[in-house]
Amino acid sequence: MKLSDLDTPAVLIDVDRADANLQRFQTYADAHGLAVRPHIKTHKLPRFAKRQVELGAVGITCQKLGEVEVMADAGLTDIFIPYNIIGKAKLDRLAALHGRIKIAVTADSEFTVRGLAEAFKNSAKPLEVLVECDTGMGRCGVQTPDEAVALAKIIDAADGLTFAGFMTYPKAGAWRKMRPGSNRRNKRQSMRGLIRALFRMAVRPICGARMK
Repeated sequence: MKLSDLDTPAVLIDVDRADANLQRFQTYADAHGLAVRPHIKTHKLPRFAKRQVELGAVGITCQKLGEVEVMADAGLTDIFIPYNIIGKAKLDRLAALHGRIKIAVTADSEFTVRGLAEAFKNSAKPLEVLVECDTGMGRCGVQTPDEAVALAKIIDAADGLTFAGFMTYPKAGAWRKMRPGSNRRNKRQSMRGLIRALFRMAVRPICGARMK
């Protein structure tokens, strides 16, 4: 088939180039001692997700339950959802996935945690829950280290749940764009406060994606 024979619209993938990109990413992570859990939103293809795990990723990240179900059906077994799961229908789907694969989620409110706890109170194995912290994106996440610790303790005390650490997604380029001074200093102080608070906690996080 020639390129001119294709009807439009059509998706064309240079598989060799895509694989080279995946290898370069994993090579960089390995060289810097980083455990990576790539987000599949960049490709949304089980083929590439499997390849990333084959190359050394500790698992994958999906944004919604539908993506997780597709990836689980394709054989991916360690998946993280960095989003609040709310409502009985979605919690039932999450519970079904939890019975098939290793899965973790985030929460940024007591409301979300209470819903998860109710859904998993009789689970044979606890659901791993991370606390999402807002460090500049301004979308989701608790706002202070104290709020993060308070929510972590609620997770730790809930039947059916396990506190699995903290998660953040800084705004792209935010650190570079900040002028030297109070804004950057405040963000750094906030993160340092969160780290100090973690070490003061009476609970021990079980991180799904850990540093090597």
